[in-house]
Amino acid sequence: MELRLKAIRRGWWFAVAGGVLLVLAGYPLWRGEQRSVTALEPQELVQSVVATATVQAQHRANVGVQMAGTVVAVTVVEGDRVRPGQSLLRLDDREVRATAAAAELAVKQAELKWQSWSEVQAPMAHEAQRQSQANLIQARAQLDRQQDLFQRGFIGQSALDESLRAFRVAEAQASSTHAQDRAHAPGGLEQALARSAWLVAQSNLAAARARQSYAEVLSSFAGQVVSRNVEPGDTVQPGKTLLVLAPDGVTELVAQIDERNLSLLRVGQPAVASADAYPQQHFAAVVSRIAPGVDAQRGAVQVKMTVESPPAYLRQDMTISVEIEVLRKPAAMTLPLEAVHDIESAHPWVWLLDEQDQVQRTPIILGVRAGSRVEVTSGLTAGARVLDAAAPGLKAGQRIRAAPAR
Repeated sequence: MELRLKAIRRGWWFAVAGGVLLVLAGYPLWRGEQRSVTALEPQELVQSVVATATVQAQHRANVGVQMAGTVVAVTVVEGDRVRPGQSLLRLDDREVRATAAAAELAVKQAELKWQSWSEVQAPMAHEAQRQSQANLIQARAQLDRQQDLFQRGFIGQSALDESLRAFRVAEAQASSTHAQDRAHAPGGLEQALARSAWLVAQSNLAAARARQSYAEVLSSFAGQVVSRNVEPGDTVQPGKTLLVLAPDGVTELVAQIDERNLSLLRVGQPAVASADAYPQQHFAAVVSRIAPGVDAQRGAVQVKMTVESPPAYLRQDMTISVEIEVLRKPAAMTLPLEAVHDIESAHPWVWLLDEQDQVQRTPIILGVRAGSRVEVTSGLTAGARVLDAAAPGLKAGQRIRAAPAR
């Protein structure tokens, strides 16, 4: 009897323990697993395109020389600020200075020739013409007298012939001096020759002085030296870039953006930028130009952004990170990307928690993606509770205990 009583008691304790274990084991099935859930609520959605850009002036000037020569001085280095008219480099100018000096002497000679024409040659030609006219008048009068005497028989034929010869010589001299007087008169040939000689000398002097000016390269604007590819002693030729200057003015950010984003880009879109060297300091930019063509090798399109108020630390060719805002929706229904299953497929879906705290597989239609969130355009209503992370092993109808989203 005593053994039997002990056995009954032992069986009762085993039954109680087993019941407790069954209750503990069945508790999750009755109560449900705890999962992180997010509620679908309207919120602002900003879609952006992120890219790397470089700082550039709106245009750059490649500076070279206009004549061959040897560099004797370079007065700027990379990063220097330059002002209009500032000397950048100089060439050996001994030959061009000599040429300019010779041209100046030629101008002085032409001026003296002009002075000689106006003060000496023109007056002398005019006076010679007057004398020849007087001689011609005298010769004509003498011929008339001799002809009268010959007709009256007072002189012979030889005397008359001598008077006729003298008249013809005087006539020829008068014609010659008259032509010279016309040539030396104002507006005549000699004046035109003197003036043309002076103009040629002036042109040669201007060309010599221009060539002399080529020996020194000056900045034509205010800006900054971007690069320098010349040193004193170098022999340089026209057409070679020796210095690159960036003029002051509009500062631009130039980015190569994947062509897949081309449909999202528009002129006028705002952007936020920061230099890699100063990541905590942000500044604003605006998309100003989008290249009409695509770089086939890189599969990218060039986008330029204007910086209205560039920070002082910006440098040419500095690396910049930019985030271009391409879309803003003030009240979009969004979910975390990880809450959407088969997001890349044509039929994405989520686990929806219904009023009985049971999960249901629900198909949805997606819209815009922005960062870590995606817009839901159809399939869910505001306030819907969705599991905000992957949930392997879940089955439709399974009961879930909602935990606040982390």
